[in-house]
Amino acid sequence: MRVVTQHAVGDPAVLELVEAACPEPGYGQVLIRTGAVGVNPVDAHVRSGALPMLGEPPFTVGWDIAGTVETAGPGVSAFVAGDEVMGMLALPGAGNTYADYVLASVNEIVSKPAGLTVEQAAGLPMAGLTAWQSLVGLAHLQPGQRVLVHRAAGGVGHLAVQIAKALGAHVIATASAGKHDLLRRLGADEPVDYRTRDFTEVGNVDAVFDLVGGEYGARSARIVAPGGVLVSAYPQDTGVTPELITELGIRHAVTFVYPSAPDLARLTALVQAGRLTVHVDQVLPLAEAVKAHEIVAAGAVTGKLVLVP
Repeated sequence: MRVVTQHAVGDPAVLELVEAACPEPGYGQVLIRTGAVGVNPVDAHVRSGALPMLGEPPFTVGWDIAGTVETAGPGVSAFVAGDEVMGMLALPGAGNTYADYVLASVNEIVSKPAGLTVEQAAGLPMAGLTAWQSLVGLAHLQPGQRVLVHRAAGGVGHLAVQIAKALGAHVIATASAGKHDLLRRLGADEPVDYRTRDFTEVGNVDAVFDLVGGEYGARSARIVAPGGVLVSAYPQDTGVTPELITELGIRHAVTFVYPSAPDLARLTALVQAGRLTVHVDQVLPLAEAVKAHEIVAAGAVTGKLVLVP
């Protein structure tokens, strides 16, 4: 099979498409024939060495997968050959999804809903789980609450908007003006053009989901109402100190996404109910993984970018 690997950390050019032996599923595993692979910012952070999660190369990045079960290993009864599945694998270990065939544990995958193409299904797991675990698991978002989602047209953000709306929240969403029509279609009540308007003008909110980081953290914290919560996808939020959080009377939680078939099943239930979809911005061949990482680095993706064999 073909697999994208790297023998050094660095810029996207370190990614190489090579031939490798096809793996065999062990106990509790299935072998998936890849239909599409989601590309996420963490892929680039690990590739570059900025996030040394996999140790020293060689290794293969990628954690999102959608495809068809090729072979079910010993002890597997939930899936059989031919089943269409999707999942986020192994994080913080190696998911190895940039490949023609991928091994997955059965507790990391779910059946692909009919309402998603294989490309959309590949774009959902990590981004969707990040949004779900942040808004439900950390923010405990309730109907009628006001939530501000930063970088709302990105991979995680556009799913967070839909999840928050499905939970019954009033959704304020920051993005450039050209993306506001998309955000409104996805359910945003109040798109905010961060280029022309200070987002703090929206007034107090019950929760902020910060997908930007940096100086956005402290500014966002100051508009959270007492008793509310700031959920940060970036632990390096500048100025978000324990002292500030105590002064404001709010909570601060940092997201660390983890594989969860039950959470993913809740997301696919929203898909089946017509409450959640995945906006796929670009589809590239696996052989163009270098180009995919260059595009992600440029911040030029609305929604999701995926690779196909």
